[in-house]
Amino acid sequence: MEEFIKIENVYFSYDESEEGKSFALSGIDLTINRGEFVAVVGHNGCGKSTLAKHLNSLYIPTTGDIFVDGINTKDDDRLFEIRKKVGLVLQNPDNQIVAGIVEEDVAFGCENLGIPSKEIRKRVDNALKAVDMYEYRTHSPDKLSGGQKQRIAIAGIIAMEPECIVLDEPTAMLDPQGREEVMTTITRLNKELGITIVLITHYMEEAVTADRVVMMDGGKVLLSGKPKEVFSKVELLRKHRLNVPQATELIYRLKGCGYDLPGGILNEEECVQALLECMKKRGERSVGIKG
Repeated sequence: MEEFIKIENVYFSYDESEEGKSFALSGIDLTINRGEFVAVVGHNGCGKSTLAKHLNSLYIPTTGDIFVDGINTKDDDRLFEIRKKVGLVLQNPDNQIVAGIVEEDVAFGCENLGIPSKEIRKRVDNALKAVDMYEYRTHSPDKLSGGQKQRIAIAGIIAMEPECIVLDEPTAMLDPQGREEVMTTITRLNKELGITIVLITHYMEEAVTADRVVMMDGGKVLLSGKPKEVFSKVELLRKHRLNVPQATELIYRLKGCGYDLPGGILNEEECVQALLECMKKRGERSVGIKG
């Protein structure tokens, strides 16, 4: 796959003084490929949101470099270009909604880019359709649910046609239905439109839908790999006080009790199937013993 974002030995500190400086990011090396869906996970304070804000130059590394499509994020002269390539969706959609009508809010970013009115109209309509919110285009955002507001915030980024969307815990303030709506939207944008997605989340069940999981702890990358690879290392994750999906945890505990179950279980469907197969085998053995 083609490299899109390259992070090279990045350190970042909120403390500007040199003496006793502590780092929120410590030696991050990471590559994100074009069209990839990457989930960055970890407990609060691990540095994942700080990393997200580096990807479109909201923050600049204290040391090290980040390249977006070959452009160094430290290059002030190309800041506008970087932010056209990488859009950022924040945790609270109310912090990104600026207009009293949905379609006007989605158009806001395009207007700032100086895009002609006819093109804005087309982009706004397409963006709202992409997040399944077109029928709400003339509504007030204040009347929408949390999940709908977040989808409007995502539409505003889509309308600017970035190649990558970074979402910083976009479902943290939503109920289960709102989380499902947003995750469905994110997955569709990646799979159908080919938009590179970087999802910052502390919900492990959301991370299993990604192509790759990056597990962070203490400002460093602890693990990086396919969801099955990362979440199979239950003991290592526990050692760092990190969680795994509930289905993975259940299977892990049952295996510890002697049940013959496969590894690599990530979701409820896989868990149910594995348990049914296990019960079937145990039932067959029981019948064999009685016979």
